[in-house]
Amino acid sequence: MMMITSSIVLLVAFGLVGGGNYFYNVAINRSHETPELHGGGESAQAASMQSEEEQQAKLAEILKWTEQQHFEKVAIQSHDGLKLSARFLKNENSNGNAVILAHGYKGNNEQMPGITKFYYDQGFDVLKPDARGHGESEGDYIGYGWHDRKDYVQWVQFLIDEQKDENIILHGFSMGAATVLMASGEQLPPEVKGVIADSGYTSVQDELSHQLKYLYRLPAFPIMQVTSVITDIRAGYTFGEASALESVKKNNLPLFIIHGDIDELVPTEMAHRLHDAANGDKKLWIVPGAGHIEAYTVAEAEYQERLKAFWENTIN
Repeated sequence: MMMITSSIVLLVAFGLVGGGNYFYNVAINRSHETPELHGGGESAQAASMQSEEEQQAKLAEILKWTEQQHFEKVAIQSHDGLKLSARFLKNENSNGNAVILAHGYKGNNEQMPGITKFYYDQGFDVLKPDARGHGESEGDYIGYGWHDRKDYVQWVQFLIDEQKDENIILHGFSMGAATVLMASGEQLPPEVKGVIADSGYTSVQDELSHQLKYLYRLPAFPIMQVTSVITDIRAGYTFGEASALESVKKNNLPLFIIHGDIDELVPTEMAHRLHDAANGDKKLWIVPGAGHIEAYTVAEAEYQERLKAFWENTIN
C-alpha cells in the first residue's frame, strides 16, 4: 500500500512539474508565436464604429504619416545587463513634454500608431520601448511588467539626460498598462508628471489564473503555484510579487485608469480594484461598449479630450 501511495504521489508531482513547465513555455518563455488568449477578440461595438472603407482609409492615413516620420533607434542597458531597444520620435515643435508608450503582451514598439500620432500632434516627444523579451530587446522571458518597471525608470532617465525633456507621461496598454502601474511604485524623478493605464491587470497571479480558467477550464491551484516556482527559478520572479495592485499603493503621481466595460481578457473589476487601492490623485474611466484596449477605438474623441484634461492638470 505504501508503494502504491508513493507511486501516486510521484506521478502527481511529475504531472504538476510537467504542467508547470508547459505553462511556463506558453506564457513566460520568449517565443515568436502569440497564444490565443481568452477575450482577445474585437467587440461588436468597436467593429460597428466605422465602415470597413472608413477604417481602411483612416489606417492608411496614420500609416502614411508614420512612414514619413524619422524614428531614431535608441538603446539602454538594463540593470541586469540586457540591451533594451526603443524607437524615439523627436518632435519638431517640441514643448518639452514627452510620453513613453508601453505596448502589450507579445507586442513591439512599431504598434500604437494612432496614439503616437496624437501625442506628436500635441507637441510631445514619443519614446516607444520594446519590453524585455519582445521585439529587438534582449531577454529570454516575459516579465509582465515586473522587471520592466525598473527598465522604465532607466528610460525616463534617458529622456531627461539625452533629450532634455522636462515633463514626462507614462502611458501603457494591457501588459504595458501593468508595466507603468508597477513603475509608479518606484522612485521616479520629478520630471514624471503622471501615469495612464489602459486595460491593466492587478497582478500576474490574477491575470494568468483568469486565463487558465477560461482557456483550459482548470482551477488556478495548484498549477499556478507550481508555474510560479518554475518562473522564479528560470526568470527570477514570482507571480505573487509581480503586483500592480501593491505598486499603486506606493504611487504618489496623478493616475488615470481606463478600462472597457466588456473586457474579457483583463476583467473590468480589476480596474476598480486598482483604482480603490491606488494612492494619490486618481481617476477612473470605464468606457461603455469597449472590450480589451478598445477604448481609443470606441470613444476616440472623448479619449483625446480626457487625455488633454489629464495633462493640463498634471503638467501645468
